[in-house]
Amino acid sequence: MHFDETHYDPGALMRMLEVAQQLSRPFELRALLEQIIDAGRDVLQADRGSVFLYDAELKELYTVVAHGVKGIRFSIEKGIAGECARTGQIINVPDCYADPRFNQDVDRETGYRTNCLITVPLIDLDDQMVGVMQLLNAERGRFDAEDEKLAVLLASQAASAIQRVMLLGDRDERLKLERELDLARRIQMGVLPRELPRCPGYELAIYSEPAEQTGGDILDIVEMPETASIAGSSAGFANNSIVGNEPGDNGQGSAPLFLLLADATGHGVGPAISVTQVRAMLRVGLRLSAGLDDLFTHINSQLTDDLASDRFVTAFMGILNPKRHAIYYHAAGQAPLLHFHAADQSCEVLQASTIPLGIMDDPPLDPVEPIQIEPGDVFALLTDGFYEYQNPAGEEMGDQHVAEVIRQHHDKSAQAILDAILAALDDYAQGMPQLDDTTAIILKRTE
Repeated sequence: MHFDETHYDPGALMRMLEVAQQLSRPFELRALLEQIIDAGRDVLQADRGSVFLYDAELKELYTVVAHGVKGIRFSIEKGIAGECARTGQIINVPDCYADPRFNQDVDRETGYRTNCLITVPLIDLDDQMVGVMQLLNAERGRFDAEDEKLAVLLASQAASAIQRVMLLGDRDERLKLERELDLARRIQMGVLPRELPRCPGYELAIYSEPAEQTGGDILDIVEMPETASIAGSSAGFANNSIVGNEPGDNGQGSAPLFLLLADATGHGVGPAISVTQVRAMLRVGLRLSAGLDDLFTHINSQLTDDLASDRFVTAFMGILNPKRHAIYYHAAGQAPLLHFHAADQSCEVLQASTIPLGIMDDPPLDPVEPIQIEPGDVFALLTDGFYEYQNPAGEEMGDQHVAEVIRQHHDKSAQAILDAILAALDDYAQGMPQLDDTTAIILKRTE
């Protein structure tokens, strides 16, 4: 390529080499764009310059840094810069006010007068549009053919540099996000019970595996004082006290256990925050000796205030009374609940007792008949990630498949039953990906 150097100082091409070297250095995006604008002004002897980056998804151009104007964003259907982005062609306008494509509003807002401009597409090594470089007001009064050649050279260097910095920035952002998600996962998994409470006559097993790095499921099992209230003032149970020697009391002095299984809509960071909030509110409520109804009511009210209208949390909140061998509960949209009866080898499928948390401030909260756990019985709390897990044919595993696994392994320990469910899930899926979080509590009465 031949250049007529009558318009340029002897160091113009040397300056281009310097620019190439400078743009190969590591920069943050804003600093790089400033370097490109300064280089363009210097090499083409222009007064001002801007670099518009291209948003391919929105088909818009936007500025990160520009001389004399605030950041702007506009469609590629508008203006000279937009036409340059659409066509991929250099546009040299010797008299801006005589060109109908020129938007005079910017000049009116800034008090600056644009006499001439040159607009050059920034196209990367993959022939993809990166953006547009625009330089204003040549010192000689207009940009000529030699300026266009220099602008094309500069644009090719600039596009490659921008592509490199943006790719590195994307990688850094991904690494940062992965670190943050990993931390969020450790925090979320860290609030799961590290050691299950011992309850004579019962076995417990738990499992939780999010579909992504963080999940919308959570579980908790909390040992309660023997003087704790089952329901509070509104549940309508004949006797709210857990303590006392009543008919059927085994006299073991076992503390009641609070069981929580919660599942927020979706999976990922947002739902993870929601269910972790449920667990935190539950723990505070238990410290304040709140009853089951009060816990449910206050947690639901807070979620109704906090969650968006299209968000909610399904939850099982229950108290195992090991003296009466009964589970008092509310199942807010959390279903099915599987109760395997050892006496007749049947598996009862219980449905939700009320609507999910966070939908309305005062949901129906009718008294629920407690679940009586007889010797050998198994009570399984599983989130819908189990039941809705699909095989290669797109068929869901369903509650009856899980019920059959429990029936076949009911004489084993709670942990062995859970392991059998997980093995059956793996066999059923045949390598299909996990699309939803899977969380489980298995409770078995051993005597």
